Amino acid sequence: MNINSDRSIDMRNGAVLPAVIRFSLPIMAGNVLQLMFGAADMIVAGRFAGSGALAAVGANTSLINLIVNLFIGLSLGTNIVTARFYGAESVRDVRETVRTAVAMSLICGGGLGVFGAAAAPVLLRGLGTPGDILGSAVCYLRIYSVGMPLVMLYNFGSAAVTAAGDTKRPLYCLMTAGAANVALNVFFVAGMGWGVAGVAAATVLSNGISAGMILRCLCTGGEAVGLKLRELRLYGDKVGEILRVGVPAGLQGVGFSISSVIIQAAVNSFGAAAVAGNTATISIEGFLYTAMYGFYQSCSTFTAQNAGAGRFDRVDRVLYVCLGCAFAAGTLAAILCLGFDELLAGMYCSDPSATAVAVTRMWIVFPLYALCGMNDVMAGSMRGMGHSAAPLVVSTLGACVFRILWIATVFRWLGSLESLYVSYPVSWVMTFAAHFLCFQAIRRRTGNVERRFCLPVKERGD
Repeated sequence: MNINSDRSIDMRNGAVLPAVIRFSLPIMAGNVLQLMFGAADMIVAGRFAGSGALAAVGANTSLINLIVNLFIGLSLGTNIVTARFYGAESVRDVRETVRTAVAMSLICGGGLGVFGAAAAPVLLRGLGTPGDILGSAVCYLRIYSVGMPLVMLYNFGSAAVTAAGDTKRPLYCLMTAGAANVALNVFFVAGMGWGVAGVAAATVLSNGISAGMILRCLCTGGEAVGLKLRELRLYGDKVGEILRVGVPAGLQGVGFSISSVIIQAAVNSFGAAAVAGNTATISIEGFLYTAMYGFYQSCSTFTAQNAGAGRFDRVDRVLYVCLGCAFAAGTLAAILCLGFDELLAGMYCSDPSATAVAVTRMWIVFPLYALCGMNDVMAGSMRGMGHSAAPLVVSTLGACVFRILWIATVFRWLGSLESLYVSYPVSWVMTFAAHFLCFQAIRRRTGNVERRFCLPVKERGD
């Protein structure tokens, strides 16, 4: 029985490369749109509410990312567990996983909302938020926290939809919500003069649009999903599987955030121009990473479906196709950026000193930036086979612990921005080698034995 809908991509049969590209392109487009809409929000806030409002919104960015990263990892767990049941063609298990995921999203989102609203002043003071923007920053975080259940619902719901191979409808959700976000920002901030509160309100309402649309996708998902809200509940075995895969992924994201904060502190010691140049390059890197992220998501989902079906021969093919695609996309994007390095940096920086810092970071980091995406692909393959702890350990040691040690030794000895930036490509090379060795060890253990890492399924059908 084939439980995939007409909107789905067949991940278990046929040529791998065309299917991976069809799956990845909507994800890439969605991420680019999010970056563009986010930039538009910042422009509206800065132009119509002043630099103080822009700073208040920016002061929350790293904090919000740190808070939600663990739960975004759980949504990845939802994607992989659902995809493996799709591969095993177990309708009942797919439905129970989706019901569990939606219930978890509302519970997690509600808890995060209460925590964020109550702890906003303490958290923002702890980050050293300047006193002149503290009140506005607290206001933004409290309003944003009200929408946390909507953020979680979209992420968990989108993960379940893409598990079946449907990446177009989540893209449509993002397009609609992103356009609404920009329009609402203009209305609330420029038209109504609500300032930071308007930016936050626009974000909450647009998140509500995307959450409502993805929920409708699940409720009209056909035979394999057919979600009914009155049937929402937590199934213990599904909660356990989602946590087993998702918690390590979330912890890895938290580790990256901590590493970024420490590196940012080191950059801050070089003054405002260095901070501005570094910030500009990080923004440009977001577009480079987007060029590769779709292949990471493809590798996770394709691997999970084929592991669920016992098709480990295709697991290997999926990995190597996604690695090749990530390398090609990352390298091409890096070449384009380096070819227009000063032009791109100048779009962000008016100070020549800041532009010089941005260009320096680009030429040190970008040549091997493809390895960043390839590391994610390797991690996605292992998670898709049910091994989430190995990529957590490797990534934490390579991207977090190694860079902290580098700052404490090499950077402290040389004391230059260049020596700080070199830690990125060095850590990527080491991490990729460790990931590859872990993958080979896992594949030797699985051999050609089908179902070795498949989830136990109930009777097929409902």
